[in-house]
Amino acid sequence: MTEMTTFKRQLEKSAGLSTQGKFWTGMCIVLTGNYLLLCLIALAVLIALPNSVWSQVLSSYSQSPSSDGYRLRVNTNLVILSATVVDRHYALVSGLDKEDFQVYEDHVLQHIKDFSHEDLPVTAGLVIDNSGSMASKRTDVIAAAMLFAHSSNSRDQMFVVNFNEHVSYGLPAGILFTDKPDQLQLGLSDVKAIGETALYDAIATALDHLQQGSCDKKVLILISDGGDNASKHNLAQVIEMARHSGAIIYAIGIFDEMDGDQNPGVLKRFAKETGGEAFFPESSKELALICEGIARDIRNQYTLAYVPTNHKQDGEYRVIDVKVSSPERGHLSARTRAGYFVPSILPVPGFGMAGHDPHN
Repeated sequence: MTEMTTFKRQLEKSAGLSTQGKFWTGMCIVLTGNYLLLCLIALAVLIALPNSVWSQVLSSYSQSPSSDGYRLRVNTNLVILSATVVDRHYALVSGLDKEDFQVYEDHVLQHIKDFSHEDLPVTAGLVIDNSGSMASKRTDVIAAAMLFAHSSNSRDQMFVVNFNEHVSYGLPAGILFTDKPDQLQLGLSDVKAIGETALYDAIATALDHLQQGSCDKKVLILISDGGDNASKHNLAQVIEMARHSGAIIYAIGIFDEMDGDQNPGVLKRFAKETGGEAFFPESSKELALICEGIARDIRNQYTLAYVPTNHKQDGEYRVIDVKVSSPERGHLSARTRAGYFVPSILPVPGFGMAGHDPHN
């Protein structure tokens, strides 16, 4: 009788908790003694997981209202993709249905569980090269970045990462994200273009900062020549970070013929791995048009969600391929991230062990 009363009190306390909170409250109610200790250890481990892991290991997906009118909810084993569709002339294609898409994971066809085509807000970072070679282009870069901001969803969370041989946040101290143009412009312009280039460190910093945003879709706009001569991170490390993050990277390469460090291949690699795109304008004057196009691309993406047929939680990388066809639209192609890492679920010591006595 005493145990039942305690159980009811715990349920009443958990009424206002999130789904994760209710789950762990229920687990801790059921488990006692050593089991309770193990439960708390498991909870601590899961809380420590980054947002990108939670978003890949959760079980159903639904659109539900929140205070801002937009909230993408995710539950276990669901993979969520943002896909851009273009025709043979590279024009954005809208009005497609779920039946027009096919999703393959490691060459195995998957069932699309949920589908939408809505302008959802994003957490977006502007990663701006301010090394010495960029000095003459800064006016065009700032103007283009501001046009991107004005063309984006008004509910987007934005931030700035500036870099030369040092990496710094552009927004004032204590402000993680902003939707205010004046703060964004100050964050872009309050730095001098001088010194060498720590490109990889800047991308690593921006990917880490993205995870603090509350929007499910995360994007980086990178403006650089692709060269790096000052980073502590290397390319392989940051590519791995980008793959784990679930972020989309759009890269814009601006080159100086006198600069021997330019590396367009690096920019293409980041874009391809994450489902973004790389642009190489002939002049910085073209930046504004490109940034406006990127904003339009983000706002017109399709969201596809599926539960993988391979249920193993083995920490392996899985390749994704999205195909799209609509006879009346002609040839179409879809762009999304190249794949994702499956979270590795480690068993809690003591659970499921042969010969274990639950009464001890």
